[in-house]
Order: sequence, then C-alpha cells, then structure tokens
Amino acid sequence: MTARTPERRLVRGAPAAAVEQAFRVERSRVLAALIRQLGDFQLAEDALQDAFAAAVATWSRDGVPANPGAWLMTTARRRAIDRLRRNRSLADRAARLAELTRINASAHEEAQDSAIADERLRLIFTCCHPALALEARVALTLRMLGGLSTAEIARAFLVAEPTMGQRLTRAKRKIAQAGIPYRVPDDDVLPDRLRGVLMVVYLIFNEGYLASGGERLVRGELCSEAVRLGRLLSKLMPDEAEVWGLLALMLLHDARRGARVDASGAYVALDRQDRSRWDRGRMREGLAALERGLRLRQPGQYLLQAAIAALHARAPTAEQVNWRAIAELYLALSRVAPSPVVEINRAVAVAFAHGAQAGMGVLAPLLEDPALERYQPLYAAQAELLMRAGDRAAAARAYEQAIALSSNEVERSELERRRSELVSVSSA
Repeated sequence: MTARTPERRLVRGAPAAAVEQAFRVERSRVLAALIRQLGDFQLAEDALQDAFAAAVATWSRDGVPANPGAWLMTTARRRAIDRLRRNRSLADRAARLAELTRINASAHEEAQDSAIADERLRLIFTCCHPALALEARVALTLRMLGGLSTAEIARAFLVAEPTMGQRLTRAKRKIAQAGIPYRVPDDDVLPDRLRGVLMVVYLIFNEGYLASGGERLVRGELCSEAVRLGRLLSKLMPDEAEVWGLLALMLLHDARRGARVDASGAYVALDRQDRSRWDRGRMREGLAALERGLRLRQPGQYLLQAAIAALHARAPTAEQVNWRAIAELYLALSRVAPSPVVEINRAVAVAFAHGAQAGMGVLAPLLEDPALERYQPLYAAQAELLMRAGDRAAAARAYEQAIALSSNEVERSELERRRSELVSVSSA
C-alpha cells in the first residue's frame, strides 16, 4: 500500500453508496492494520471513523478513488497523527507520533514471521488473548472485525445492550492497562486461542446468515468474510477437527443463501426452498470439509452442527429429511454445548420426528426462563409447534410475541404472514 494519494476514478454518480460499500468491504481490513500500527484500539476506531466522515465529503466533491481501501488507510493514519498531536495526556505520545509519522511517510508494512498471513485473522488471534474472559474476547473481536454494533453483539449473547457496552469498554481498558501487546502469537500457542477464534467466526457468520435487524434477511458480506476466515483457518490448522467442522457448517448453510428469499425479497422457509437454487459447488466443498473433520475423530459442537446441515443438504426433498437423526444429533449437541439456541432447535427437530407435543415438552422449560422472555426465536418456535399441535389461538398469541420482538423486517413480515394465514383459516 503506497502513501501517495491514490489515483481518482471520477465517479460522480453515487458517492454515498461507494462509502457504504467501502465500509462493508474495507472496514475490517483497514481497522486491523490500524490497530497493529497504532497499538490502540480506541484510537484506531476513532481515526477510521474520521476517515469515513472525510470520505463522505471528499468523494462527493472529487469522485470515488480508484482504491478506496488505500485512500481510507492513508487518511485514517493522518487523522490518527492529528489526534495524537492534540492529545497531550499520553505519556508515550511523542514516541507513538514519531513511529506513526514514519509509517505514514514510507507506508512500510513490516514482514510477518507468523504462519498467519492475513491481517484480520491476526487481529482475531490477538483479541482472543487469555488475559481476557472468553465472552469479552469474542465480543471485542466481533466489534472490531465483524463490524457488528453493540446491540447486535448483545443479542448474540442474550444480554442487554448497556451491559454489552460496559463489557466492551472494560475489555479495551484491560488491554491498555495490562499492556497486552498487539502482536501475532507464536505458532505453538495458537491452538490455545482456537476456541475463542472459532466462536468469533461463527458469530460473524450467524449475523450474516440471519441479520438481527434491518431490511435484509442476509448480510452476504459477513457470510463471505466468515467463510474466507474459515478457509484460512483450515490452511493454518489442518489437524483441528473443529476448524473443518466450522468451515463445513458455514459452507453448507451459505449454499442455501440464494434460495432463502424469493424474487421480491420475501422469506422462504427451508422446507419450501427451491433446492435447485442451492449452490452445489459450496455444498460439495462443505461436505468434503465435514468428511475431513470426521476423519480426525475429535467430535465437537461445530462438527455436530455440520452433520445436521449435511442431512438437510443430502435429502433430495424436504419430505425426505431424516428428522429422527437430526433430533439425535441435537441431543448430542445439547450435551457438548448446551444453550437455549440448541434446545429450541432440538424442540423443532423432535416435533418433526416425534410429533408436536413431544417438541413442546422440550420447549416448555425454556418458556419458564426469565432470561429468555425477550428472545424472539423462542416464541417463533412456540408458535410453529402450537400450530402443528392444532392450538391455533395459542399459536396466534405466540406469533404476536415473536412479531413484537422482531428487528429484522424480512423475518417480521414472514411471521406476520403466518399469523394472518392462521387467523384467516380460524375465521373460515
């Protein structure tokens, strides 16, 4: 990356759209490089935010640069220098300012000694330092690299947004106070940080696969980034079964991306999807990754989830899905990695395999848990099972709760459609 101003491509059309695209595509890579160079998470975030604000004004006036990422990197470094000059409270301000000025002048990228060749993957491993609690590691990395908002991360962890905001602030403060260096860990300690790294990539993919808010069901850029990171991990750590399990899981789910909404953007449930629209190349890659992981004979949560996804992928039709096997796999998963999400999915699988009443029996304890009283997927699942059990009035009430808790417009519209259909049938 050069320090000179990139050649401009005079695009007068939609600079705002170009800034939005640059945010989706370039943000994580530029932020990771800034954090490495600055050694300061908050300064890097602030400088990049300044750069995006500058892009809105400059690109509207001068056109979109040919290399938006390079432009953002150069501008963010300059904004960081400006902030360091203004901040006289930092004890090491002069040294940091001198080093950043040198980097900005030469745009020199130091050689990397580790096996990790990707800037963003290096930052994930760095954030997953054992000095931080596991949830703090994952939350911080999702904020820095996944680009997820505090509200989105809070929903992933089933906690209130202010609580998650405090956790993120404490994690950044601890990194600064403990002097945790921003550097690539030695290759021999990489496996020790693997659990947090896999969780980060998994949650980035989840937010992409089913966006927690907004007008899109799928955030394809997050799905693609998570798959890219999963492939890098499989090359970095080919003897780790869970790495292959996670890669398989993401590929098998992402293979269905094109069939999950119809031409108008409306939600299409799995059992109604046109399977001819599934990406066969990704499906083959996912099944091969699953087989590679299974051969290592170290079953874990991601391999189990991938095995469930494979049963859906291999079934010629929705009617031929082996729900009994899926229910058994969810039972095994609940023992390896117990969570409300697993139990909700297990309840649905049990309902398909053994009847709605059996599924409601699995779901009942979750409905009594105060911590889940605002968890939308719980009520959506309850509504589905009640409808299958023939209790339309109770199903309609459950749909109303799920609709009220839905932040994603596509998902909310589908729930409203199901409720309306239920009410119209009941009135007929």
